[in-house]
Amino acid sequence: MWSSCHPKSDDDLKECAELGKSLNRLSQPTILTLLAQSETPLHGYIIVQQAASSPMFGGKKPDATGVYRALKRMEESGLVTSEWETPAEGSAKRLFKLTEKGRRCLRRWIDALACYELTLEELRKDAADALGIHRHTVRSRVAHAQALLGVDLSSFPARAELWAALVAAGG
Repeated sequence: MWSSCHPKSDDDLKECAELGKSLNRLSQPTILTLLAQSETPLHGYIIVQQAASSPMFGGKKPDATGVYRALKRMEESGLVTSEWETPAEGSAKRLFKLTEKGRRCLRRWIDALACYELTLEELRKDAADALGIHRHTVRSRVAHAQALLGVDLSSFPARAELWAALVAAGG
């Protein structure tokens, strides 16, 4: 069974190989958002951990190497800065901070994501029409489930918890 946003495993991607794999550039707004939300600079490890709980990664930890590459590119572009934290004990760690240019970039991402949302909704509608699926079927089922369960399914953690319960129940 598929999640509407994330396949449950990489094996599930074999049916439609591009699902979930073509949106890697959306890791940039995810990282920028995490840095914007933080009042203090963040270690790369913390960024990886927090990204896992973002809607982009659906509870799965992103590839740390990919996150560090993205951070390096963003630093080269002036979107973030970094400095080394060298504690008396333990290894040195790099701390990342959002720059003003990074904030402007994130503002542009907000507009771009809104355009993506409209474009994807239109594509979803066209695909559903092509297969003869009523475009409100999923929405009406979600609304019905919300009413029955008394749960707000617009919240990602609530959807993830429901998905886990359905998978555990064999649904």
